[in-house]
Amino acid sequence: MKPNTSTDAVLVTSYIQGEESALSILITRHKQRIYSFIYSKVFDRDVAEDVFQDTFIKVINSLKRGKYNEEGKFLPWVMRIAHNLVIDHFRKNNRMPKFENNSDFNIFSVLSDSSLNAENTIIKGQVENDVRRLIEELPEDQKEVLMMRIYKDMSFKEISEQTGVSINTALGRMRYALINLRKVIDKHNIVLTN
Repeated sequence: MKPNTSTDAVLVTSYIQGEESALSILITRHKQRIYSFIYSKVFDRDVAEDVFQDTFIKVINSLKRGKYNEEGKFLPWVMRIAHNLVIDHFRKNNRMPKFENNSDFNIFSVLSDSSLNAENTIIKGQVENDVRRLIEELPEDQKEVLMMRIYKDMSFKEISEQTGVSINTALGRMRYALINLRKVIDKHNIVLTN
């Protein structure tokens, strides 16, 4: 096997099986794209370097704990981790960037620039798909309220009138829907933003 021509999936498997050098090949292969992505969000070389290091610490920990099952989609998985760490950085510093709401509003969207590059588009699409899949797992009454509130931007009064339940019941269903979403959110590497 020639390590430098191996696919990401082969290298990940090799690393999990104890071949430490496989990880350095993966880092070398993707460092520029991941670092550039982080830098494009934080605009600070020191912060970008720290987030990059933290990203690979998290990657190593996840691989060692057997938490990787992306079926060969190593780069988008790492980019999602980096993306979440960038958000953590802004939260810790109380500098959460402002995200604009466009016509197809999505509460989970964290990309404010309209010039999405291919990687951002892929990651955004995967995150949205993960969220939709999670929402599908909710009980029907919770799913209905969540969809009306988030995707249709309806008030709780409107939801109450349309579903025939009290405002308090609608609020309760929304609360339980969010609690249930949060229970499974970690395994999907999704960060909820306000």
